[in-house]
Amino acid sequence: MKRETEATEDTKLRLERRPASAPFLFARMQRKPDALDRLDLRFRWGRYGIRVLRCHLAAFQPGQIISFHKHSEYEFHFIPRGKGKVILGEQPYDLHEGLFYLTGPDVVHYQESDPDDPMFELCLHCDIVPLPPSAGENAGFGDDLEREEAEDCVRTLRGLPPKPEKDTYNAMAAFLEAYRIWEEQPPGFNTQMKQAVTQILLRAARPFAEGSRVPSIPVRDMNGHRYLLATQYIQDNEGLPITLEDVAERAGVSPRQLQRLFRTEGQTTFREYLEHVRLSAVCADLAASSRPIEDIAFEHGYVTPNYLYPVFKSKFGMTPAAYRRAHAVHNRKEGLE
Repeated sequence: MKRETEATEDTKLRLERRPASAPFLFARMQRKPDALDRLDLRFRWGRYGIRVLRCHLAAFQPGQIISFHKHSEYEFHFIPRGKGKVILGEQPYDLHEGLFYLTGPDVVHYQESDPDDPMFELCLHCDIVPLPPSAGENAGFGDDLEREEAEDCVRTLRGLPPKPEKDTYNAMAAFLEAYRIWEEQPPGFNTQMKQAVTQILLRAARPFAEGSRVPSIPVRDMNGHRYLLATQYIQDNEGLPITLEDVAERAGVSPRQLQRLFRTEGQTTFREYLEHVRLSAVCADLAASSRPIEDIAFEHGYVTPNYLYPVFKSKFGMTPAAYRRAHAVHNRKEGLE
């Protein structure tokens, strides 16, 4: 134990003696090396379960050797500083700053640091297992896109060549982000940690995914989207004075374009839609309450009942008061039944 402590202190001294012009960004992770290892990180990503077994910065002492071994899980090795060598299967490779390699599942490997200098390694060791489909899939809120992206990433990782490659898309930065999340423990801790881990996977796979099939990026039907923005704004504000110009501005189109959208997307006009929303709200209040009709009319955009009565009678063939009486009788019958 004493010898291991002395070796660790020696590595720290070597690190501190490096020129100030070459700061080691990951040195902060040595403050509590096992911080992320202690977290029980497991989450669902698409159709896969991710369980993090280790996520840390390891320091190899000069000339340190880790003899041949393998894992049934995925283990990502990133070299942020130092040099050494790795043997993957039977093939030796030199290691230096900026490289990464994947061992596993079941890749036999041997590691050795430079005889004169320590080598540092960022390690993500995780299970990636397929899960059965869950209830609520295809909910229309991007779940299918996440499943497709996760599937493509895992497929790419399975086909990674067994040799060191350049960390082209800086997956190492995600390790530092994960450690920062642990330090700060912000609201949404688990979600942010999931994002950091999946970023490591995605950035490691990305160089090998280029040129292959890329999941389709969702693109909106802008006419339908602008119509949705317009109708939602009307529904939210039907009791307020609303003009065509107001709604057009909210939808990001001209008044003339908005009129065209109501005709093509809704088979109606702006005025007809606004009237439909207001009258629907008036009917709901008439049937459910005994509030004065004048109050209901004003609350739903009609300055006085005199504006409401002709529109209401034209639409429903009766006055607001008659509509209330008819629904009161219907509600009493429903209650008796």
